[in-house]
Amino acid sequence: MSEEAIAIKAKKVDAVVEQFNNATSAIVVDYRGLTVAQVTDLRKQLRDAGVQMSVIKNKVLTRAAEKAGYADLNDVFAGPTAVAFSNEDPIAPAKILKKFADSVDALEIKGGYIEGKIMPVDEINVYATLPSREDLLSMLASELQAPIRNVAYAIKAVAEKGDDGEAA
Repeated sequence: MSEEAIAIKAKKVDAVVEQFNNATSAIVVDYRGLTVAQVTDLRKQLRDAGVQMSVIKNKVLTRAAEKAGYADLNDVFAGPTAVAFSNEDPIAPAKILKKFADSVDALEIKGGYIEGKIMPVDEINVYATLPSREDLLSMLASELQAPIRNVAYAIKAVAEKGDDGEAA
């Protein structure tokens, strides 16, 4: 192999290392059996959520994962492999891929990492079923408002009872 070819492959590995290092999560999938229309639809859903899906050679992924400190992922780099990288919402790729895999049998989640922690498929599926960050914040705000709301209802009830008592 020429030095030029080796340099090109090294650049590819370095680019994937950078993707691993910049991403808050990376989910590895087997896309074998998906139609072009299904892949296009999946990529659109991922892109809309700020997630980039790339089909990368397993040898490049193996070398990049080792350089980036994710060597434990090497077991999932077999067969046709695509990786969904998210630099923003760490749960977004898991949610989208799980939903898509539930509706299309051909897509299989093989593993990945979320916020630096390597996870097997079952853990990724658990994260995929969690509410979004915005939903969780909304639920928290609602729970924090509940005691105040209850006090306001109690005060209102006492005030109304007092008004009724004076009129009688």
